[in-house]
Amino acid sequence: MNGKKSSIFITADGANVTVTFILVTSLFLLWGFCNGMIDVMDKHFQDELHLTKAQSAWVQFAHYLGYFLMSIPAGWLAAKLGYKAGIITGLLIVALGGFWFIPATRVSELARLGQVSPNTAFVAFLVGVCAIATGLTFLETIANPYTTVLGDQRYAATRINLAQSFNGFGWIFGPIVGSMYFYSKDAAGRSTGSQTLYIPYAGIGVVVIILAVIFYFANVPDIKTEDDYHLDDSTPGVSHSIWSHPHFTLAVAAQFFYVAAQAGIFSFFINYMTSELPPLPVSFQSGLESLSANAGFLREWLSGWIQSNPNGALSLSDKGASNLASLGFVCFLIGRFSGAAVLRRASAHRVLGLYAALNVLATFLVFLKLGWFSVACVFFSFFFMSIMFPTIFALGIFGLGARAKKASAFIVMAIMGGALLPKLMGWVADQHDMSRGFIVPMFCFILVSLYGYFWPRLSNAESLHSSGPSVSH
Repeated sequence: MNGKKSSIFITADGANVTVTFILVTSLFLLWGFCNGMIDVMDKHFQDELHLTKAQSAWVQFAHYLGYFLMSIPAGWLAAKLGYKAGIITGLLIVALGGFWFIPATRVSELARLGQVSPNTAFVAFLVGVCAIATGLTFLETIANPYTTVLGDQRYAATRINLAQSFNGFGWIFGPIVGSMYFYSKDAAGRSTGSQTLYIPYAGIGVVVIILAVIFYFANVPDIKTEDDYHLDDSTPGVSHSIWSHPHFTLAVAAQFFYVAAQAGIFSFFINYMTSELPPLPVSFQSGLESLSANAGFLREWLSGWIQSNPNGALSLSDKGASNLASLGFVCFLIGRFSGAAVLRRASAHRVLGLYAALNVLATFLVFLKLGWFSVACVFFSFFFMSIMFPTIFALGIFGLGARAKKASAFIVMAIMGGALLPKLMGWVADQHDMSRGFIVPMFCFILVSLYGYFWPRLSNAESLHSSGPSVSH
């Protein structure tokens, strides 16, 4: 167990923390599932409440506002009470947010009966979205840096990307569950999504309470890390502020723009697939019917994927596009697993710079409206986004020692980019079309790529694999 191959989960004192890593990884699965459902919720409210794309982006605003408001308190709690207390607190807040959707659904029913305004119902759901995000903030602020210390420091980026791969699993199933409950219809073909939207969230509430109990009894050691920049000593001439280290400061900016791009692409995926796809061939619908003919489950799942436009052409329905989002997250997941392998052999900053540059190209090709080729580029974009969040995180907290908990809070706070930029992307789409809206994430990826390529100069280290910075900042 002392060889390099097994040292990925062996700490400096020789402890094997594989079980702890697996337990923490379950949190990544949880918030991936929650985020996956959020990303297919916009179109539901556009249809139910007759909102524009920019207005429906209030869902993302409420979601990421929770991150912005609670990242600092979460980081403070982690620093004061340790990883375990912060994780349990986050899980309990997520449970409260999940159960809030039950009364929110009742408000929605009153809106359907004309007893309250539709805006009141929308706000009620947004409160639940924000509450869940508040709990997820605690989990992300703590779990992301925690994975980087659960073993040999050389494999910090590998571990966080491996853990984030399970986040990808949650993102695959989130849209599938969302399509079942957000876009459900009764026998007469009327939408019942506003009445059933609470069901998956109430289920999340039950699951996270069980997880909180498991964590309460589990061994979750508070591991100290190397203080490469001497932030905690009194070395003369050495700054003790994390903000004096540009590799951290610009990681906050890079994360802001990455999450902005991710949130925009994910949240408007359904809009793109329902409005920008070339007309579907009749054989596509025939193929779906043939595939589901002899399987009751498939027949139920695949029914309603295709619809006819007023001009008679076939196109994807909201339900079909919501389920197709899972294919995008499969690409995302493949990118996470393959990226974790690549990061064991290549410098993290170079991989980040390359993947972001390829996403600049992919989003530009979507912007150009090149038919099915542009559609394929949307899925390529999912693949190349896969390693960005965890890799920026690992690069940003590199060498900060115990201050990594505080630093991680600010990097999580940068998730607020997902609240602001999607509204701009939605506005561009409202003014032009959904393809043109991809110009917004394109510029975001340019900035992320620059951070990756310039990271060695910012950190004064050759790579994340190096033992530490060569000179103090």
